[in-house]
Amino acid sequence: MPESIASLYARQRGIVVSAVRRMRTRGPDQIQFWLIALVLGTLAGIAAVAFREGIAFLQEAIYGETDAQLHSHLSTLPWYWVLGIPVAGGFVVGLILWRFTPDGRGRSVAHVIEGAALGHGRVEKEAGLASAAASLITLSTGGSTGREGPVVHIAALISSAISNWLRAADITARDLLGCAVAGAVSASFNAPIAGALFALEVILRHFAIHAFAPIVVASVAGTVVSRMWSGDLSEFDLPARTLAFYIELPAFMVLGLVCGLVAVVMMRAIFWAEDAGDWIAGKLRLWTPLRPALAGLLLGLIAIWFPHIIGVGYETTNRALAGDMVLWTAITFAVVKVVAVALTMAGRMGGGVFSPSLMLGALTGLAFGYVATALVPEFSGAQSLYALAGMGAVAAAVLGAPISTTLIVFELVGDWQAGLAVMMSVSLASAVSVKLVDRSFFLTQLERTGRHVAAGPQEYLLCTIPVGTLMRPRGAENGASDTQSWSLVEQGAYLTRGQTLEHAMPLFDQLGGNMIPVVEERDDGPPELLGALFQVDALKAYNRALVEIAKEEHS
Repeated sequence: MPESIASLYARQRGIVVSAVRRMRTRGPDQIQFWLIALVLGTLAGIAAVAFREGIAFLQEAIYGETDAQLHSHLSTLPWYWVLGIPVAGGFVVGLILWRFTPDGRGRSVAHVIEGAALGHGRVEKEAGLASAAASLITLSTGGSTGREGPVVHIAALISSAISNWLRAADITARDLLGCAVAGAVSASFNAPIAGALFALEVILRHFAIHAFAPIVVASVAGTVVSRMWSGDLSEFDLPARTLAFYIELPAFMVLGLVCGLVAVVMMRAIFWAEDAGDWIAGKLRLWTPLRPALAGLLLGLIAIWFPHIIGVGYETTNRALAGDMVLWTAITFAVVKVVAVALTMAGRMGGGVFSPSLMLGALTGLAFGYVATALVPEFSGAQSLYALAGMGAVAAAVLGAPISTTLIVFELVGDWQAGLAVMMSVSLASAVSVKLVDRSFFLTQLERTGRHVAAGPQEYLLCTIPVGTLMRPRGAENGASDTQSWSLVEQGAYLTRGQTLEHAMPLFDQLGGNMIPVVEERDDGPPELLGALFQVDALKAYNRALVEIAKEEHS
């Protein structure tokens, strides 16, 4: 190599290395951030396509057919094959989660939301990878959940790795998380506008301008990856449909109310089944891998008579959108689907609720459409339009995402008149569901584990501020006296270093004092006094956190 070329190469390499080091030290500037968003959206899109193709490959290898025609194909298989595959898949899933997660549970969209709010914009690595593998097996071997939730979590794993490599600050990591999710969702649905808004509406839960541009860049990148792989195609076959007359819109309002209640029934069925599963597993002292296997056994038994519950379910959803089933079939399929989803989630088999909510909504809408068009045939359009609106309405209520869900349906259809019907149903379904659950399925999941993200920053920020970082050490000039501290300790009124302001603030209200002692508990003796937390310090820290989050959400 000539010397001049070698020296030029070395100089350019040095410039790149220096720029990377500077970016990792000071954080990326705006142009660098957009480039990172482009790369992240591309990687998330590739991950979404790879996950989808992985499911198709395994389904074809195991069942001999992909999800597009799986339900029709299952009727040609021996009953013992339909029964046995979910059991075997569930056992493998159980082994993976038992070995690689601390609690035997798969990670989902709720954990991504938690990572954005409480986890410095990052998610767990090992448990996340195990959950992705578990969801891939579940969806390929008979689990009755969806693939979009696992894809969102895989995208969050990618963004977390990049954030850690960049040593990104929390606000930067959260924006990168939103970029990854936008790329994954847009690649899944071929819907770039909805993908961007889903990341803002569901994951970040704000619409700050500083996050909007890079998230849109990532969303477009994810869509381009999807279209390069499979063309400008949709998972759903959507025949043309329009409103017969604007007087038909009130029927879609009623449909929205019905869909909101149906969404709540599905969410509560899942939570009830999870609680029942926990109780049964505790009573039987069930080995962790057997719980998904038993759920797989129940799913296999149901699938012998109702094969539509197997897998993601796009074939049945397309049949409902096309109006290709009668009223009682739609109702029966909807009921059985709720049972199957509840069993899958209670069995901790992995997967998401997006695709099930789409199927349930399409079935509900179609059934409602049959009734509505029979009652007022002269002012009614096609029943399949009700299926489309129902699909969006139930999904919006379950996900807590009325804006992005409406746009996903609109991008899939491209018909503004159909969009009016969808908007009407989505808005009322969301209004009903938020009154009966904590805003969405994901936020209710977090609320059940004691993470109060649904209430907003004023609630969840308290659990992000450790007592140990605010306490005044024992013996400090401005600290508390030992006499006063020990007096409270003897009454059981104290905190430990690892607790947060979530524990401290109610205790301040209860005691009515200005300080609480902080101790380190010991198994073999009395606690060791470390210092004291003063109320004024706690309030200052809480106020600073509120100011920072307000700046992030409004910049």
